[in-house]
Amino acid sequence: MKLNPERIESLALVAILATVAAAAGWASFTHVHDWTMRHAPVGTPDAFGWVNAVISELVPVAALLTIKRRRRIGAPIGYPLFLLVSAGSLSLAAQLAVAQSSPSGWLLSAVPALAFMALIKLVFAGSPVKETPAPVAVMPPPVPVTRTNGVPVIGRVTR
Repeated sequence: MKLNPERIESLALVAILATVAAAAGWASFTHVHDWTMRHAPVGTPDAFGWVNAVISELVPVAALLTIKRRRRIGAPIGYPLFLLVSAGSLSLAAQLAVAQSSPSGWLLSAVPALAFMALIKLVFAGSPVKETPAPVAVMPPPVPVTRTNGVPVIGRVTR
């Protein structure tokens, strides 16, 4: 396997995405878990917070995959888009809910979720495909029609 520049860039992008996914996932999952458990009834098992975290953080990824697949086959994307926006909003709300009450606190708390969403979109959008123009059919030049006496026929013969 030859490592050309495009292959190296793809591997670097996968490594970056995996690192950001792990870090952002840890931060976002923890924020959603903490937010859930802060508002859950007393006695709610700790696992409930982690289940909410898994749902709110992975539904946007599944929705993006579904949108990409549906676009490829020309199917409607309304429902997966609704899921993407809803789950993304829930995740972002959890990030902001556990932040310190200041603009910098909100920003710093939201960075993991926003970075992960941005990188997922970047990867799923893919590289633009270079379209090659369709070959143009070249018509051979018309062969002149001549009369038996050698005079070319101009226009339609009406006799």
